[in-house]
Amino acid sequence: MIRSFIEISPESHFPIQNLPYGVFRPKSGGEGRVGVAIGEYVLDLSVVDEAGLFVDTSVGGKRLFHQSSLNAFMALGKEAWGEVRSQVQRLLRADEPTLRDHTVLRNTALLRQSDVQMLLPAQIGDYTDFYASKEHATNVGIMFRGKENALMPNWLHLPVGYHGRASSVVLSGTDVRRPKGQMKSPDAAAPHFGACRQLDFELEMGWFIGPGNHREEAIAVENAEDQIFGLVLVNDWSARDIQSWEYQPLGPFLAKNFATSISPWVVPLEALEPFRVACPNQEPEPLPYLRAQGKSSFDIRLEVHLQGAGMAEPQRIATSNFQHLYWSMAQQIAHHTVAGCNLRPGDLLASGTISGPEKESRGCLLELAWRGTEPIELGNGEKRVWLEDGDQLTLTGWCQGDGYRIGFGEVTGHVLPAFE
Repeated sequence: MIRSFIEISPESHFPIQNLPYGVFRPKSGGEGRVGVAIGEYVLDLSVVDEAGLFVDTSVGGKRLFHQSSLNAFMALGKEAWGEVRSQVQRLLRADEPTLRDHTVLRNTALLRQSDVQMLLPAQIGDYTDFYASKEHATNVGIMFRGKENALMPNWLHLPVGYHGRASSVVLSGTDVRRPKGQMKSPDAAAPHFGACRQLDFELEMGWFIGPGNHREEAIAVENAEDQIFGLVLVNDWSARDIQSWEYQPLGPFLAKNFATSISPWVVPLEALEPFRVACPNQEPEPLPYLRAQGKSSFDIRLEVHLQGAGMAEPQRIATSNFQHLYWSMAQQIAHHTVAGCNLRPGDLLASGTISGPEKESRGCLLELAWRGTEPIELGNGEKRVWLEDGDQLTLTGWCQGDGYRIGFGEVTGHVLPAFE
């Protein structure tokens, strides 16, 4: 197992085996630039580039890392990503003196994460949210349509998705204000307008697109993973009562467009390779353009923690795993483009709520509290069926290796009351 000259705890999400990318600026001032997380530090790639340490790669001297987004780097593709990752990993190795023994360069290039402000990692042109967990879709279907009609007729044949709102994708730590909209209770004669009462979280993961494709050019399922720059945690907040009134016939609108929170560090797909696993068995067999060979999912443990305003510490309320997803990332990309849609660098795709077969693995309050009929009991005696003002949600996830973790950090959000 390779090691870094930087001391890193086995529980750290950011060992030398990970090296996720992010965009930051020092709290002391300055413009946004690209860095890599290593332990409790950020390696400033703009400093590494200025020092000439990327000269033998395709990115050397192009000032790609002096920018306030990863889009230009994402656009270069898999070969360039691999070159940079290999060079950064080499520079951080315990047996490599270039950074380790160059005090001035090391102190300039390495900043403590506590001394920087993280920014959105990309300029997100488009955001697509899928509905790729069979357990989640089944649970929701049972609640609203009964066991006999739990899954809609199309669900086992294609990755269901909808186009979300990119402008309201926000970084972890951003407060989320309770949305307003129209709602209608089943026994009411007419809808009313007001603050959402059934605010929910959704445990998801997202991935950023790299080079993309031309319009009218489909991405084949066997090539789709080459488009994935890296993955982030996603909390796609949801206003269930607004959604239940507005979603027919075209799907959610105000219920989903007010906020989607993502984690700041983008974990490269290459870092996840040791944790590759098979997707669930797909029956019936998908149509040819969706048929994928080999293992196309990953063993990523996911957790949700809730801390109410009256709680001294957060409480874990759910655990799930990325490998529960029925439709793979590659299948979702292939389906997204098969009609001729063009994906672009920095586009964000998300999985939809990730639920597993056990009650504690349900990835939202709608399922955990079973549409309000089974309240969650918290340690301080409080109960929850929906999120309350003052609640803070924290989603986290990691792959567990032998003596190290490939982690995603956290995505947090604090619920504020609706505007008056």
